[in-house]
Amino acid sequence: MTGNWQVKVLTLFVGISGCFCVLFGAWLAHAGSHLASEVTNRLSTAHIYQFIHTLALFATVVWIQVKPDKWKLVTAWLFLIGIVGFSVSLYLKTLFAVPFIGKVTPLGGVTLSLAWLSLFFYAMLTRTPTGKNE
Repeated sequence: MTGNWQVKVLTLFVGISGCFCVLFGAWLAHAGSHLASEVTNRLSTAHIYQFIHTLALFATVVWIQVKPDKWKLVTAWLFLIGIVGFSVSLYLKTLFAVPFIGKVTPLGGVTLSLAWLSLFFYAMLTRTPTGKNE
């Protein structure tokens, strides 16, 4: 299989990220209620983006395991890097007052967008067994 160790790392990340999403969501809903609304909004945005893109990464990893392909592997890494760049930077900036890390957040957002565009271009450039674009 293409990138077997990479699939393992990606799968481990999905497990940790998904677990964090559930636990952090519970904390944000209950213990996080005392936070200022600006802080809650920023954390909620990071949380939603992390959850959605963790699910997208999970689907991509499953797809890689069904039909291995380097393009899909690149897409998966773009999702992972985007999650860390966007959501984790927002968490660090907001919860630990690390202001300079906020410069990474837009790069994480761009990386998430590139992951989605990667899926688009995969669909546009992939040929069916008959040799025609689907």
